[in-house]
Amino acid sequence: MPKIYFVGVDVGTSSARAALITSDGKVIKQAARNIRIWNPEHEHFEQSSDDIWNAVCYCVKNVTSDVAKEEVVSISFDATCSLVILGENGEPLSASKTLNPEQNVILWMDHRAHKEADHINATKHDILKYVGGQVSVEMELPKLLWLKNNCYLSTWSKIWRAFDLPDFLTWRSTGCDTRSLCSVVCKWNYDAENMQWNRDFFQQIGLDDLLNNDAEIIGSIVKEPGTPVGNGLSEKAAKELNLLPGTVVGTSLIDAHAGALGMFGCRSKEYNCELQGKLALICGTSTCHMSLTRDPCLARGIWGPYRSAIIADYYLNEGGQSAAGLLLDHVIKTHPQYMHIKMKLSENEHIYTYLNRRLKQIAKEKGLDDPCYLTKDIHVWPDFRGNRSPIADPNLRGMITGLNMNVDEDALAILYLAFVQALAYGTRHIIDNLLKHNRVPFQTLLFCGGLAKNALYVQNHADICQLPALIPDEQEMVLVGSAMLGACAANVYDGLEAASAAMGGNGKMLIPQFSTKEYHERKYHVFLEMLNDQRKYRDLMM
Repeated sequence: MPKIYFVGVDVGTSSARAALITSDGKVIKQAARNIRIWNPEHEHFEQSSDDIWNAVCYCVKNVTSDVAKEEVVSISFDATCSLVILGENGEPLSASKTLNPEQNVILWMDHRAHKEADHINATKHDILKYVGGQVSVEMELPKLLWLKNNCYLSTWSKIWRAFDLPDFLTWRSTGCDTRSLCSVVCKWNYDAENMQWNRDFFQQIGLDDLLNNDAEIIGSIVKEPGTPVGNGLSEKAAKELNLLPGTVVGTSLIDAHAGALGMFGCRSKEYNCELQGKLALICGTSTCHMSLTRDPCLARGIWGPYRSAIIADYYLNEGGQSAAGLLLDHVIKTHPQYMHIKMKLSENEHIYTYLNRRLKQIAKEKGLDDPCYLTKDIHVWPDFRGNRSPIADPNLRGMITGLNMNVDEDALAILYLAFVQALAYGTRHIIDNLLKHNRVPFQTLLFCGGLAKNALYVQNHADICQLPALIPDEQEMVLVGSAMLGACAANVYDGLEAASAAMGGNGKMLIPQFSTKEYHERKYHVFLEMLNDQRKYRDLMM
């Protein structure tokens, strides 16, 4: 049987990556290249679609350089849910007041559209029930409304196409203007139940002009993830990627959703459960919490249920934390001890590893059975960038109680632990909210992304949520999930559920410690009280 490979491409917040992947989900070779981010003013974050595409081409050519082009049967993409604006002939069109056409991508983490999000949510339209009752400032319609309100003549009147970044990549590679159901239902308020744009909703929010000419600007042809796009790679794109024209291209996913797809098929030798019992955490700059059910679960403050957004005939619920790895990095890098510890680290040693080891030493010195007890007097509410789930309030802020004047490295280690625990309490808060709305109980947590490599982070989630945690042996599950889209589009597997099962591989299971359960119950109660306190403070200042 001839060798076959799939190429998975992942465009994250700060880099593009590609991997050459086998039919059983093994990563053979991968490459990465940084992409530029502009921050022209407060809460504005922009990128360049040309810069992103050039980085993608570099990575794909790198990973496929040692195999015959005929052996690469498909290529597929995932990317952040950033907004790409194109003008006439598909040329970049400024998404900024700077009017620099190079800055034609509004990054997912851009929070400029607060007023527009509030305006949309004030309609209380029925379609909003599929996003937990309200849109997020990170979604695309608030950003498009901002462009209309602020850049009408310079940008709005000149828009030829507005893409979610994953859909831009499939268009750029094929020349075929289709949209992924994942993108439009999760970030554009597309009505997946009736497979159409809701005209009444668009009229109420003032964006009904986007539906002119059969919604050509935002897309009229919507395809399920993993279905083939057009006739595959165009001549132009194939030359740029150094692949064969006609190579199958699979309909895309948002990056976190690709990670979830990759992990849903992962299993351990000791334990496995049905799709409905799994909660996938894709942990990087932010964290996304993905779960699937056969029946829709409408939960306040949780995005979804999105029909067939990842796997056909399953409903997706999506929670998240806007800052996770970003938050831990901020806490560590702004502490006086950061540079002193960095100077002591051995080559290739991460500061998380050093702090994790130091926490065990401190606990031993104090005669404690587990490092978790070191945070008895320090408590954190972690929403330094607002709350995505389950409160859905971008105006919430971080809180710390129990601070003192100690600034030695042990103080940093304990503060870092308190923030790790707070993120895990946030995950439990999401789980509790879903279960309150009759969601099928969870049986296991699945982890991928940068923070999945942090044993302290994963073990605290297992202990606090009292659920076993599965870490895939293959660390690059976002890239594997992306490759599954092409494998399915090329008919190597009969649907994404089958592709996930075949390519998801095995993982290692961490079991929750029951001995710390009562301690974490008390800490979780404090965690929830901190939310109530912040609301009281806000009311007092109104």
